[in-house]
Amino acid sequence: MEILSLSPEQFKSFVLILIRVSIVLFMVPVFGSGIWPNMVKAGLALIISIILLPVVEPAPALFPETILGGAGLILSELVLGLIIGLTIRLIFTAVQLAGQLVGFQMGFAIANVLDPESGSQSSILSQMGYWVAILIFLLLNGHHVMLDALADSFAIVQVGSMGLSDGLFDKMLEVSGDMFTMAVKLGAPAIAALLMTSAAFGIIAKVVPQMNILIAAFPVKIVVGLFFFGFCLEALLHFMRHYVAGFEGMLKTIMHLML
Repeated sequence: MEILSLSPEQFKSFVLILIRVSIVLFMVPVFGSGIWPNMVKAGLALIISIILLPVVEPAPALFPETILGGAGLILSELVLGLIIGLTIRLIFTAVQLAGQLVGFQMGFAIANVLDPESGSQSSILSQMGYWVAILIFLLLNGHHVMLDALADSFAIVQVGSMGLSDGLFDKMLEVSGDMFTMAVKLGAPAIAALLMTSAAFGIIAKVVPQMNILIAAFPVKIVVGLFFFGFCLEALLHFMRHYVAGFEGMLKTIMHLML
């Protein structure tokens, strides 16, 4: 299909499709990573939009004649893309938060590394868990599920027809709250082990006050934290499998609340 041969209505549809696809791709991991050049990501969004254009048929009356109405359509696609992208990123943010909690308990609060994806400083353990989560996500074909859900979004929420409701806000708050619950569950083995280690060294400090607890506890907490963080990463496989299995259904539920 040639872009230059499109009718005005088809071109308007293509622009709105491109906006939704671009926002989602630029927000999700792997596709939206800063490692990829912007031209590559823009080309990928353009290709996906061209593929979806023949299957998306918005009503001609949908497109307003005024600039203000057109801006409203563009804004609705931006918001919808942001909601979908945010929902996809929640599981990865939960893994990063779990790594931050474990790293803080281990004494790695100031031991940060450069995140090549965002260009900012982040915890070593949060980065380790984040890249393991991405690897598991790809191995479970989560990117295929994501692209299928993106294509289905045009059938559920037609271009420019998104609406905001109280149910949508309540669902997004629920999903966001689940991120913190999942982070605590993922990091629970390491957090509990480090808490017991700190309590043990506190008792030793009372029994043997001559002992330098600060020097002795630091390497022990690192070893204990890394050992149990490995169990956290094994549990991550279960969480990611459950997340990918229910991911498309969760997105469809959220999109039905946008009607």
